[in-house]
Amino acid sequence: MANYKIILSYDGTDYFGWQRQPKGRTIQGTLEETLTRLAGTKVDVAGAGRTDAGVHALGQAASFKAEFRLGDAELFKALNGILPPDIRVLTLERVPAGFHARRDARGKIYQYRIVTGKAISPFDVRYALHWPYPLNVGKMRTAAGLFAREADFSGFSSNKELSPVRRIVRSELRKHGDELIFTIEASGFLRYMVRTIVGTLLEAGRGKIGPEDIERVFRTKTRTLANPTAPAKGLCLIKVFY
Repeated sequence: MANYKIILSYDGTDYFGWQRQPKGRTIQGTLEETLTRLAGTKVDVAGAGRTDAGVHALGQAASFKAEFRLGDAELFKALNGILPPDIRVLTLERVPAGFHARRDARGKIYQYRIVTGKAISPFDVRYALHWPYPLNVGKMRTAAGLFAREADFSGFSSNKELSPVRRIVRSELRKHGDELIFTIEASGFLRYMVRTIVGTLLEAGRGKIGPEDIERVFRTKTRTLANPTAPAKGLCLIKVFY
């Protein structure tokens, strides 16, 4: 069997996240159903990361092993011909037999969009958080910079399984007109970690917390009301590095 790597983009609004579930439509499950139909036998897909329900992706990576009668170009066209329009395969290539999309990933970039204007465009409403209330962007930028570190992120996630230590190499907030874009890059993330960091930035922008409160969460490793989880729809997986 050949080993394939794909890069895909999806609108996660109508899905229960990446990971297959007994009940509920998922990205992984939809891909596996499509590939199984094309291969004529069960195909398992490994994703670079598990995006939560409602989270989007511009550059998710996945791998799978299978045997097809179709050539690679035909397989690419067939996948996009069968998949629903809110999931698109952007690239497809054969990779060495030992490649695994999750285990070989070296880093990921996520972005979170916040629209601060009085109204949000209907073309943005599925992909950004609408926040038409006062925010101190300077305080949010300062808070964002505090997350660029290697530390125990237990206080900023719901993780109960993995090692909570993560190294964030980039954490920055930019303003473009009525939109705030938070970009974060790391070798890996914990469950709800990025959305909890965004929730913390919003609390900083509201003047509810300061840098000392964020440092306290790092020291105590405990979730508090100071770091709520931001809604999923503003979050997007931008790129996976190998």
